Amino acid sequence: MADSIRLRVSRYRPDTDPEPHWQEYDVPLRKEWTVLDGLNHVKNEVDTTLSFRWSCRMGICGSCGMNVDGEPRLTCATFLSDHAPGPVTVEPLANFPVVRDLVVDLSDFMAKLPRVKPWIIHPDDHRTVEPDVEYLQTPEQLDAYKQFSMCINCMLCYAACPVYGLDPEFIGPAAIALAERYDLDSRDRGERERLDVLVEHDGVYGCTFVGECTRVCPKHVDPAAAIQRYKLKAAMETVKAFLLPRGAR
Repeated sequence: MADSIRLRVSRYRPDTDPEPHWQEYDVPLRKEWTVLDGLNHVKNEVDTTLSFRWSCRMGICGSCGMNVDGEPRLTCATFLSDHAPGPVTVEPLANFPVVRDLVVDLSDFMAKLPRVKPWIIHPDDHRTVEPDVEYLQTPEQLDAYKQFSMCINCMLCYAACPVYGLDPEFIGPAAIALAERYDLDSRDRGERERLDVLVEHDGVYGCTFVGECTRVCPKHVDPAAAIQRYKLKAAMETVKAFLLPRGAR
């Protein structure tokens, strides 16, 4: 194996650069090094002006998501050796405005997320459970929503989603997956409130079921399945409204 590998990194400062440009760096090629390790080597030893996000280096925080060789990936879990002999192309996540270099603006997602009310809604105040009450769950009840609870808001699914790329109004796969996580929680009673939001024109019906969101998810959340489940819920509500008297719905 070679001693080094080349990173081809997208550089862009919107306040001074007319458009993004490429800059190349040679970094050590070590078996245990990830793309994030390579970027940190550049930042610490070669070019301190390079900007990117990272925190935990353990695939938990979700902040180091970037496009690596055209694929949305967590750079802390993407090994340089898997992309040898290189060069390895590193770009900011697609479909988001670039703040600087590899840092993107996530304000759109942060504004949309509260719309699906990703918290436990309880009948007493329609927002939270009582702090002094213990709500027990069986292992089976936990298993019902555990998969969807694994979302780390890394935004890889948004970067891979062609619908979000074409229509920024689309609420997006991660928000819908988190809505489904709480719908499936035995302690929650907010399914109807979330459904009312997600059947709007920018909700689940915008999805054309390409499935890229599920393919790139590093935690195997399966946002595409959550979207299809919501479409089924909406269809069932429509049938109920048509066939059943109001009091029986």
